[in-house]
Amino acid sequence: MGIENDTENGGKRKKKDKEMDELKKEVTMDEHKITSEELSRRYGTDLSRGLTSARALEVLARDGPNSLTPPPTTPEWVKFCRQLFGGFSMLLWTGALLCFLAYSIQAATEDEPANDNLYLGVVLAAVVIITGCFSYYQEAKSSRIMDSFKNMVPQQALVIREGEKMQINAVLVVQGDLVEIKGGDRIPADLRVVSASGCKVDNSSLTGESEPQTRSTEFTHDNPLETRNICFFSTNCVEGTAHGIVVATGDRTVMGRIATLASGLEVGQTPINMEIEHFIQLITGVAVFLGLSFFILAMCLGYSWLEAVIFLIGIIVANVPEGLLATVTVCLTLTAKRMAKKNCLVKNLEAVETLGSTSTICSDKTGTLTQNRMTVAHMWFDNQIHEADTTEDQSGSAFDRSSATWIALSRVAALCNRAEFKAGQDQLPILARDIAGDASESALLKCIELCCGDVRAMRDKNTKVGEIPFNSTNKYQLSIHEVEDNPSGHLLVMKGAPERILDRCSSIMINGQEIAMDDDWKEAFQSAYMELGGLGERVLGFCHLAMSQFPRGFSFDCDDPNFPTEQLCFLGLISMIDPPRAAVPDAVGKCRSAGIKVIMVTGDHPITAKAIAKGVGIISEGNETVEDIAERLNIPLSQVNPRDAKACVVHGGDLKDMSSEYLDDLLKNHTEIVFARTSPQQKLIIVEGFQRQGAIVAVTGDGVNDSPALKKADIGVAMGISGSDVSKQAADMILLDDNFASIVTGVEEGRLIFDNLKKSIAYTLTSNIPEISPFLLFILASIPLPLGTVTILCIDLGTDMVPAISLAYETAESDIMKRQPRNPKTDKLVNERLISMAYGQIGMIQALAGFFTYFVILAENGFWPVDLLGIRLRWDNRDYNDLEDSYGQQWTYEQRKIIEFTCHTSFFVSIVVVQWADLIICKTRRNSVFQQGMKNRILIFGLFAETALAAFLSYCPGMDIALRMYPLKVSWWFCAFPYSLLIFIYDEIRKCIIRMSPGGWVEQETYY
Repeated sequence: MGIENDTENGGKRKKKDKEMDELKKEVTMDEHKITSEELSRRYGTDLSRGLTSARALEVLARDGPNSLTPPPTTPEWVKFCRQLFGGFSMLLWTGALLCFLAYSIQAATEDEPANDNLYLGVVLAAVVIITGCFSYYQEAKSSRIMDSFKNMVPQQALVIREGEKMQINAVLVVQGDLVEIKGGDRIPADLRVVSASGCKVDNSSLTGESEPQTRSTEFTHDNPLETRNICFFSTNCVEGTAHGIVVATGDRTVMGRIATLASGLEVGQTPINMEIEHFIQLITGVAVFLGLSFFILAMCLGYSWLEAVIFLIGIIVANVPEGLLATVTVCLTLTAKRMAKKNCLVKNLEAVETLGSTSTICSDKTGTLTQNRMTVAHMWFDNQIHEADTTEDQSGSAFDRSSATWIALSRVAALCNRAEFKAGQDQLPILARDIAGDASESALLKCIELCCGDVRAMRDKNTKVGEIPFNSTNKYQLSIHEVEDNPSGHLLVMKGAPERILDRCSSIMINGQEIAMDDDWKEAFQSAYMELGGLGERVLGFCHLAMSQFPRGFSFDCDDPNFPTEQLCFLGLISMIDPPRAAVPDAVGKCRSAGIKVIMVTGDHPITAKAIAKGVGIISEGNETVEDIAERLNIPLSQVNPRDAKACVVHGGDLKDMSSEYLDDLLKNHTEIVFARTSPQQKLIIVEGFQRQGAIVAVTGDGVNDSPALKKADIGVAMGISGSDVSKQAADMILLDDNFASIVTGVEEGRLIFDNLKKSIAYTLTSNIPEISPFLLFILASIPLPLGTVTILCIDLGTDMVPAISLAYETAESDIMKRQPRNPKTDKLVNERLISMAYGQIGMIQALAGFFTYFVILAENGFWPVDLLGIRLRWDNRDYNDLEDSYGQQWTYEQRKIIEFTCHTSFFVSIVVVQWADLIICKTRRNSVFQQGMKNRILIFGLFAETALAAFLSYCPGMDIALRMYPLKVSWWFCAFPYSLLIFIYDEIRKCIIRMSPGGWVEQETYY
C-alpha cells in the first residue's frame, strides 16, 4: 500500500511539473488567424445575433464560470502551527520534553525531588508559545492589509444573445458569446474582434506597453499578444467601441494562465530560514557532543546511570539559548516596522533579511523605474531640438518660448487634441490633474497648459467646426477651427506620424516665416526624427493650413473631404517618453556599489528600454552593446564578438529560441542586461536562469504579467499604488510609494538586520559557557553546584533579553553598502568562528569570573578551594548535619544550602557584570567601539536594565523563598570587574589587528 501511495504521489508530482512546464510555454492559439465565418462555425455563434440562451447555459455548464480560481490558501491554524513548531521552536520543545523527562526520572527515584527541571520545562514551553503567538500576530497583521487590497466590484458585461443586448454579470460570460465593449469598460474575457471603430485598449498590465494599443479586425501578427484582433481579459478599453466573440474564459484566458502559473510555483526556503536551520544543527551538535562526553565521563567516575542521564539532559538543556527565539523575532519585527516608515510594507518577516542578501534585482520598467506618465521630452522647430522639462516637480530647464514657430506649433498641439482635464481640479498642480484622453494627448495637453496657459480658453476662442479622428490607415488626426484673429477664415490643424505629415506638406515654418520644403529641409527633418526616435521617444509631426477661401458657416464634410488636406505648412516635431523617476539613477548607482546587478525586464520596445536603461544607469556610460560596437566600427553585426560588449539588449523574440545553456552563458558574461518585449513566461525563465547560477533574486513589478516572476523570485516586490491585485498577492514586499529607490533602503535594512542578528547571537551564546561550566565542574570535581537552573533562566530570559534585542537598534558599520552581497553558501549567520569566539574565548573569560567569585565567597565562609574537591556527596546529604570546613567549624544541611544559593546568586551577578563588556564589544565586528560611539540609547538602557534586574533579584525580600536567591555583600559584585575589563581590552586589540592587517590570520580565525 505504501509503495502504491508513493507511486501515486510521484505520478501527481510529475503531472503537476508537466502542467507547470506547459504554462511556462508561450500562448498558443489560432483564433486570431481564422476568418470570422470560420470562428462563428467553431463556436456556433451568429455574428449579429450572438448565442441562443440555451446554448449559453450549455457552455456555462461545460466550462464553468468566467472567473479565476483563487490560489489555494493556507488555513490559519496551519500558519499558527508553523510558527509554533518551525525551526528554532523545535529545539526549545525538545529541551522542554527533556526537562520533563529528567523531572519524571527524579520523581520516580527520589523521595523529595528538586523542582528545577519541572520549572525549566514549563518556562521553555511558555517561551515558545508566547513568541509563536507574537510572530503569528505580526504576519496576520500584514496579511490583513493585503486583504484590503482585493477589489470587491462585481464586473458587468454587455453581451448580445438572440439579437438582444443584455447586461450580465461578467462571471456568466461564456465561450462563443458576442460581447460589446466601449471606452472605460474592463474586457470580460479573451475576445476575437469582429468589428471595431477607433477602439484602443490599455494592455500595460499584460505587456508593459504604456501606449494604448489599437484594436481592429485585421490579423497583423502571428503572436497572439502582438496581433490587433484579440482583446485580453481584464485589460481596459480606453476609447472607441468594438464587438468581439469570446474565445476563452476564466483560467483558460491569457491572464488566467499567468495567474495559475503564479499560484502553482513552488517557493523555496528564505535565506534566513536556512541560516537558522544551520545554526540549530550547529548548536544541537555542540550540545549533544558535550552531553554524551560527560555522560560517558560520569559513568566512568562511578555515578549511577540514572544520575548520568540527568547530567546528560542538564547539559543539553543548558546549551539551548532560550532567549534567542524571542530576540530573532523581535529584531525582524523592529526592522519590518522601520521599513514600513520608509514605505516598504513587508508581508512576511523573513523577507526583511532576504532583501539584504539579494545579488540581482530584475526590475520592471514602466511605473517602477519610470513615472508611468507620458511626458513631452523634446521639440524640434526652427531647425533645432529643444529640451522640455520632464522632472516630476518641474525643476528642470525651460526652452525659448518667444519664437513665432513655437506659438503656431503649440496652438496646433492644443487644438488638434481631444484630451480634456476632468472637472473640479483647478486647485491641483497641472501635473497632478487627471485627464480624460489617451496618454500621448494628455502629455501634450499638460505641456501646453504649463507653457502657454489656459488651453480651454484657447479652444473656446477657436471653435472646432469639423474633425477627422486618428485611424490606423491614415495615421493622422485633423480638425478645422474658426480662428479668432481672422473673422472670415478657418485654420486646418493636423498631427500624426511624422513621415505621413511631411508627405502632406509643401512648406516649412522657420522663425515664423513660411519657406518652401526642399531636400535640405527634408534631410534636416529626417536627422531630427532619427535622433529623437533613437532616444526611445514617441515622435509626432505637426502642420497647419490657413484657409481663407471658406466663409464662416461653410459645411465641412469630414467623411468625404471637401477641403484641402495636402500642400500644408510643416511646423515641427514633439516627442514624448515615460521619463525615469528622479531618485532612480542614484539608487541604481548605490546598488552597483553594493555589488548588486540591476537588470531591466520589460514588455516595451528595445529602443525605449535601452534609452531608459541608459538614462537611469542600468547601462552605464561608456559600456556598449553589440549594436553600438557594430555602428561605431561600421561593420556588420555578425563580425562583432559578443564577449566585447559589456552590455546587451535581448529581444523577447530571440529569448524564445534560446537554450537554457545559452541563456546561462549570456547572464554570466554580460554585466548589464536589458530584456525587452518579454512575455510573462519569459520573465519567469529569466529569474530561474539567475537562480540556477546561485544568485538571490529580487523582482519588482506592478502588472499581472509580473506575478509569476514575483512569486518565483527569492523576494518579490510589488508596487502599492500602480500595482495590480494579482501582483500584490504574489509579492513578499510592497513599495507603498512605487519608488525603486525604496528598494535600496530595503537592501540596507536587510544587510543591517543580518549583521545585527549575528551580533545578538554572539552576545547570547557567550553566556552559555559560564552557564554550562559550573555543571561540568560539579560532575568532574564533585564540588557544590556553583550555579542552579533557576539562575540560568534568570540570565537567559531575564538579564540577557533587553541587551540582546537592543543590538537590533545598532546603526550600520561604515561599509555596509560597499560590500559585495553575502554568499549564502559561505557567509553563514552562525559560523565556526562565531562559535569559537563566543564559546572558546570570551565565554571562557566569563566562566573564570564566575568561578573566582564562587571560590571567594566560599573561602570567606571557611571553605578553601582545595577542601571543596570531592565534598559533593556529603554536602548534598540531608542527614549530614556536622560537615566541617577548613577551620573545623561544623555546618548543618540548611546552613550549607544558604551559602550554596548565595554562591548561585553571586555567580549570576558575575555573569551580568562580564556581559556588560560583552554587549559593548558585540556592537561592532570590525570597527573599534570608539569609532562606532555609544549612540544606541536602547543599548545603554539595556545595560542599566540588566543591572537593575540583577540587583532586584538579589536584594528583593522574599526572593530567597521564590527563586532561592540571596542578598550579596557589595564587595562580591566587584570580583568580576577585572574580567569585564579584560574582555573589553582583549577584543579591542583583536579588532585593531583585523583592521591593520585585513585578510590576515586573526581575521580568518576570529572575524565572524
